Amino acid sequence: MNSIEEDERIILDIEESLIQKEVNSVLAGLSKSAEDGSVDIYGNPPSKKKTGNWKACPFILGNECCERLAYYGIAKNLITYYTSELHESNVSAARHVMIWQGTCYFTPLIGAVIADSYWGRYWTIASFSAIYFIGMVSLTLSASVPGLKPGCVGVVAGICPPATMAQYAVFFLGLYLIALGTGGIKPCVSSFGADQFDDTDPRERVRKASFFNWFYFSINIGSFISSTLLVWVQENSGWGLGFLIPTVFMGASIASFFIGTPLYRFQKPGGSPITRVCQVLVAAYRKLSLNLPEDTSFLYETGEKNSIIAGSRKIQHTDGYKCLDKAAIISEDESNSNPWKLCTVTQVEEVKILMRMFPIWASGIVYSVLYSQISTLFVQQGRSMNRIVHSFEIPPASFGVFDTLIVLISIPIYDRFFVPFVRRFTGTPKGLTDLQRMGVGLFLCVLSIAAAAIVETVRLQLAQESLSMSIFWQVPQYILMGIAEVFFFIGRVEFFYEQSPDAMRSLCSALALLNTAVGSYLSSVIVTIVAYFTTIGGNDGWIPDDLDKGHLDYFFWLLVFLGLVNIPVYAFFSVKHTKKKAL
Repeated sequence: MNSIEEDERIILDIEESLIQKEVNSVLAGLSKSAEDGSVDIYGNPPSKKKTGNWKACPFILGNECCERLAYYGIAKNLITYYTSELHESNVSAARHVMIWQGTCYFTPLIGAVIADSYWGRYWTIASFSAIYFIGMVSLTLSASVPGLKPGCVGVVAGICPPATMAQYAVFFLGLYLIALGTGGIKPCVSSFGADQFDDTDPRERVRKASFFNWFYFSINIGSFISSTLLVWVQENSGWGLGFLIPTVFMGASIASFFIGTPLYRFQKPGGSPITRVCQVLVAAYRKLSLNLPEDTSFLYETGEKNSIIAGSRKIQHTDGYKCLDKAAIISEDESNSNPWKLCTVTQVEEVKILMRMFPIWASGIVYSVLYSQISTLFVQQGRSMNRIVHSFEIPPASFGVFDTLIVLISIPIYDRFFVPFVRRFTGTPKGLTDLQRMGVGLFLCVLSIAAAAIVETVRLQLAQESLSMSIFWQVPQYILMGIAEVFFFIGRVEFFYEQSPDAMRSLCSALALLNTAVGSYLSSVIVTIVAYFTTIGGNDGWIPDDLDKGHLDYFFWLLVFLGLVNIPVYAFFSVKHTKKKAL
């Protein structure tokens, strides 16, 4: 009887807890102020009527649109600048571009740690935007000032000397200041936008899910302008003007961000996430010899409503990684004031969340390898095709517009039609879970590379017969990649925001971006290895300067193989993943 009574008591406690959470959720919806721990510009609880929500988003979305226009204004056609202005080979140019892109997605770790630990997302975005703008100015000068921009003498003889050290210095200074600047913006701006919606309010929580779709939409507005207007200007009106235009838009991005300041909601920085992770590991190591209590309620947790971490809700205990739970065992000979000896359950769960995210993060690296081809070898493939339409020569980098257009078309369709339709069958408010959405994107990305491989195989066959293939045969691979983006990239941004601990959201957003960085670096390594082994014995290799003499199709099929191996690995870990449970 005692066992039955105990079970009934536990059931009643669970029911009361669920009812209380529902009541709290309803009350939060009725509250006049946001209840998620955010503050307004004056440090007070923010009014729902005057701050946040969609009224604050146009300034954030405008900032992201202009900043991405500036970034893609450089990135979309950078490989052409390397080959045509700096006179580098295809392999060298592709390697330089991939390394720079990888750096742009590695530096967000710096910005994320600063934002989560000290400055908060708002001031981190503001400060790094200034660095970004200085980099844009430097890059524009390197392509405009006669002594700084590389020249080409003896054009008749085809003699183009390499750029001087001074020219390279100014160029790389601007390029990598941009990489540093984007490191403070990218991990913070999507999270800062999502912070404008109160997670404790059911109505605002639904709008937050929609925000991520429109956030990516604004990114692709900037990308669309870059793929069309800026690419054409760079190849027809000069690189000085082609870099000046995105510099102006970067200035507009900063202005848009500051104008919306009175409407923003701000989350307080919670202290160094790296320190908290280390505290858990040290505390758990010190208590390896202790036995965990059978009842996890005896593990240490603050009795307050929120956790002891600034700006963070408490996280419910989960099974798994039990060795970390030892960091929350309360010993008789210690006080609760030393976090290097005793950590809260929430702090332990933060580390568990990061460990559970890692396999998902790692599975996305191959996607990034495949996606990086869109701005490198897709462009070079297009350059070797027939690009003349009614005496107009199409810049091959401009074909990225098809990728962007399909994204701009697909996002409203996904948000307004696909989600409500799929929701009827899955019962999931978003239609698909974030992990399911990412999985679809992985598969479509592999199809895109397969389409590129088929096109290249046919192009090489025609080239042997001295025939050319129209560049418009590249359209399917760009369209497939665009649809893959809508599923994978948006799903990834939302997954790493929603599943991250409250005080680590910038850091987890940076981890998502680091995924792209590692993918770009790995892509550079793969290109280098393939170029080395396929040119042994004096062969032209798979990726020579004259692609008609190579086998780019073999390289694409190699990437397809990597993608097909990666999909079941991703599926396994996504099924095993345990979601965060905030209290």
